[in-house]
Amino acid sequence: MAHERKTFVDDGVSLSYEVFGHGERTVVYLHGILLDSYLNHQLASDLADAGYRVVLLDLPGHGRSDKPQSIAQHRMDSYARRVVRLLDELGVERAAVGGASLGADVALQLALFAPERLAAMLLEMPVLEQAVPAALLIFGPVLFAASYAAPMLRTVLRVIRRIPRERLGVVGGALGMLELDPDHIAAILKGVMVGPVAPTVAERVSMTTPALVIGHPSDRLHPLGDAARLAAQLPNARFVEARSVLELRLRPARLTSEIIGFLDEAWESGRASRAACEPEFSGGAPPR
Repeated sequence: MAHERKTFVDDGVSLSYEVFGHGERTVVYLHGILLDSYLNHQLASDLADAGYRVVLLDLPGHGRSDKPQSIAQHRMDSYARRVVRLLDELGVERAAVGGASLGADVALQLALFAPERLAAMLLEMPVLEQAVPAALLIFGPVLFAASYAAPMLRTVLRVIRRIPRERLGVVGGALGMLELDPDHIAAILKGVMVGPVAPTVAERVSMTTPALVIGHPSDRLHPLGDAARLAAQLPNARFVEARSVLELRLRPARLTSEIIGFLDEAWESGRASRAACEPEFSGGAPPR
């Protein structure tokens, strides 16, 4: 599906986003750490075909957005505030917000301080407590290389970048990191690690926004137990188990159907709740 690429500036940082589809029902979907919006193009297209306007934001340091060096710009709560600015830019009061991995955790941060902007949450493979050992094992060496072996890493990345991502299909969607400079990679990883990663359990049980949590059994960075436990902690959550980490990218029909059904239900429920809260009056001027 054809889509538009746009930018806006928030506090001196230029942020890039892509828009698929049209309509009042807006979905903001976020990428994983060191990736970009390219990974979610097919999902955005499928949701747009179902009548949603889907916005894919490149978070600071990622994709076509600016690459600030300040570590504070890459805290999870800072990313969440950028999503609020995006909604303001779009003129959207409430949207369904979610994403994969990092994107799911950013949506949870948004639910902490701006739940009134959320119609629903889509939480694909959240990174929570059980993921800590795997996260250290995976990103520790990456951070070390980006910090202390940057010249060699730049040489390797220059060679790999010669491969057009479009030729690699879904694999190309995972190569966003290869377009980043080692300094950018280091700033992102440091910011995510020093800032708040996930809300506390007490905070999660108070989040009433409807949520769809997607987990899968074959990835230690996104343990199935974390996803299932999160779904049990959130008061209005539904849990769906993916068959693999790549099901939504390679064979998306089943999970996309679950997502569309959940969004349709969340939007109808939200509309009914707002209508019930509107004051009723008959004739004359509305009550003051």
